[in-house]
Amino acid sequence: MANIKHVGRISHNQRKVVVAYRVIPGDPENCLIVATESLSADEHDALIKAVESASGQSAYEFAEAMARNQLPDGRNMLTGFQKYGKFQKVPTKMVEMTPNTVTSVNLAELNQIMADQKGCTINDLALKDEKGNTVPVQTAANDKVVDATSIYTDTPATTSSTSDGVLSDEDLAAQYRSQADALFKEAKALREQAEELVPTKKKSTKKTTESA
Repeated sequence: MANIKHVGRISHNQRKVVVAYRVIPGDPENCLIVATESLSADEHDALIKAVESASGQSAYEFAEAMARNQLPDGRNMLTGFQKYGKFQKVPTKMVEMTPNTVTSVNLAELNQIMADQKGCTINDLALKDEKGNTVPVQTAANDKVVDATSIYTDTPATTSSTSDGVLSDEDLAAQYRSQADALFKEAKALREQAEELVPTKKKSTKKTTESA
């Protein structure tokens, strides 16, 4: 069974996420994730393809691979997700890494194990450049910790806004499409799970005969 790095879920509701930064520089108790169900279908497919690629699996932090990949519309994946608010900053203790279907490990515990093995602090695990300097995380999500219980509620996803703070029609349309795609995917997945548990039975029509 092959292990896949960078994938996980929110512990309290099992919703899937991709972890872009396991450790945020200067903020080791939090990580930066992409909630996969907040993405449109084409964004989701591009993200998963990048995760499963050789460069994605060899990346120390998945954000490195995101910076080298593009979204279907040609945008850089890292800056595109940053611009449209696809990143969420959540406590590492609220995230479980799931390298395969039978294994899960709390991210906070995983970071501590890695730090202990290397004889350093968790903050020292943060991504560094070739000169050994900590690589800053450039995202608005870095300014606020998201309550993990709010992920996947009916609250609209964060999008870009106009200079006066009001969402443009284009932003709203993109938001609605993203939500519709996410709901469609979730409904499809739930239906498939239901079919696996109890296949739909076709109603049989009883033929009646008239007595002579």
